[in-house]
Amino acid sequence: MVPGRFVPTLFGSALFGLALAAPATAADCKQSHAIYGDRDGGYELRFEPVSSASAATSNHFKVAVLKAGLLLDGIVMPAGEPERATGLIVHNCPEGDATGEELRACTVWQGVVYAINRAGAVSEIPAETEPAAEQLLLPDFGPSLRASSAWGKGKAEADSWDSFTLKGCAA
Repeated sequence: MVPGRFVPTLFGSALFGLALAAPATAADCKQSHAIYGDRDGGYELRFEPVSSASAATSNHFKVAVLKAGLLLDGIVMPAGEPERATGLIVHNCPEGDATGEELRACTVWQGVVYAINRAGAVSEIPAETEPAAEQLLLPDFGPSLRASSAWGKGKAEADSWDSFTLKGCAA
């Protein structure tokens, strides 16, 4: 895992805005470049291509906590029985092999990641080379932010919704 890092609020927001291209439709944007926002504009999910060294994961993304100026790391990987697209959002995880206890201590959210299309049909998140989902649903994401000890009490000043809508595509 890449450790989370502090980014000053104005600087972090500006960086996220610079790479933001004109609003995209899902058909025009690959999942690996999709940018999603929550309803209140406090959180942003920015997808990025998966490096070849991370073959066990299907998607990578950053979560920007815009008011706190934090970036959290996220991955999606097949897991469970039956196998589903399971997401993991972490902050300041140790690099390299981490023990289960270390991973639990730095985990902010874990759960199934669902894609929702314009008609409201629910499916798994698309692979990084496929057209981006219109919306993503991360069940219990908001409550997990408030309850997590992985990033310190009081960091989730703004609540987040569990759903995120496609708002752009990185160049």
